[in-house]
Amino acid sequence: MSGHSKWATIKHKKAATDAKRGKAFTRIIKEIMIAAKSGGDPNMNPRLRSAITAAKAASMPADNIKRAVMRGTGELEGGQIDEIMFEGYGPGGAAVLVSVATDNRNRTVSEIRHTFSKNGGNLGELGSVAWMFERKSQIVIDKENAGEDQLMSLVLDAGAEDLRDSGDNWEVISAPDAHEAVLQALTAAGIKTEAAEIAMVPKNLMKLEGKNATAMIRLSEALEDNDDVQNVYSNFDVDEEELEAMA
Repeated sequence: MSGHSKWATIKHKKAATDAKRGKAFTRIIKEIMIAAKSGGDPNMNPRLRSAITAAKAASMPADNIKRAVMRGTGELEGGQIDEIMFEGYGPGGAAVLVSVATDNRNRTVSEIRHTFSKNGGNLGELGSVAWMFERKSQIVIDKENAGEDQLMSLVLDAGAEDLRDSGDNWEVISAPDAHEAVLQALTAAGIKTEAAEIAMVPKNLMKLEGKNATAMIRLSEALEDNDDVQNVYSNFDVDEEELEAMA
């Protein structure tokens, strides 16, 4: 087992709040629309299949899912969504990736650049920080739902690469093509997941303290609050005691 950024804990608590506000629905619908551009049959499109699984986990009505797929394939109007990955640096030099789905590229570029500069960061060139991350399956489980020994055996047998301690949660890390098998194994065992996605996971972590830590979390939250932002990934780490002091 390896340690991981405690920021993941904050992110998933915030995701639960977003779900209550309905914001999670908007993000999932955009993901379905983008995924469906490559084909509307989830049996032949793993990304679409994962997006639909996430939609069902969020209790999204079947009609909403169907319409999102049809917009993505062009069967219905309103499917003109561009996917953009921004790269930049936050306070203290932490690497930041921002995944965006937008119907107005110019507006979003301006908003993201403003958010970085306002919160002590700056946008970088294409490829400037992406090499610091790996595309992985990331499944988050509340520690109250499973013990370490039980979970370790289950997920490794299903094809996972690592089980990480993230404060109140476990993080299961796998290769993207093992995502569904690991998720199905957890479901079959009756273990509830807090989040399950294909994410950009940092290869190494950068420890931040004091003002840099506070400013980096502020930047991350400001980016997450943008309606066009699907995900924010970073390689920063903060001590749990410091996070509690900020809360």
